[in-house]
Amino acid sequence: MPVLGLLLGHSLAGTLGHAARWAGAGLLIATGAYGLFQAWRAGAAGAAGLPAGQEQLGRLLVTGIALSIDNLAVGFALGTYHVSLPVAAAVIGTASVVMSLAGLELGARIGMRAGQRGELLGGLVLIGVGIAIGTGII
Repeated sequence: MPVLGLLLGHSLAGTLGHAARWAGAGLLIATGAYGLFQAWRAGAAGAAGLPAGQEQLGRLLVTGIALSIDNLAVGFALGTYHVSLPVAAAVIGTASVVMSLAGLELGARIGMRAGQRGELLGGLVLIGVGIAIGTGII
């Protein structure tokens, strides 16, 4: 997805210009809002006594799609800066592997303690980063 975004960013950079920042911010805010909704829905399902494994595959699929959209936005942003495709692919691939492994390790260690609050916090962080990008803070 980042490579696809990078290719699209290269071709659409002149056309979209500053709108790319708003598109990336909107995608992050939407992904964060969806994460908040999922956390709220999971809490309601847990209160209703539904089995946790029933929704696990669906949540995993939605998380994968959300991360792919986020990676597409990252690639698109890099494409507007005309970053070299091989360098970007190597850096994004390396960073993705390192961060995924770190997330798995941290998730295993603190996931049970954080529980629902971790999902809420993740959604709020995505929304905050989206707002920061949209307003030009970062």
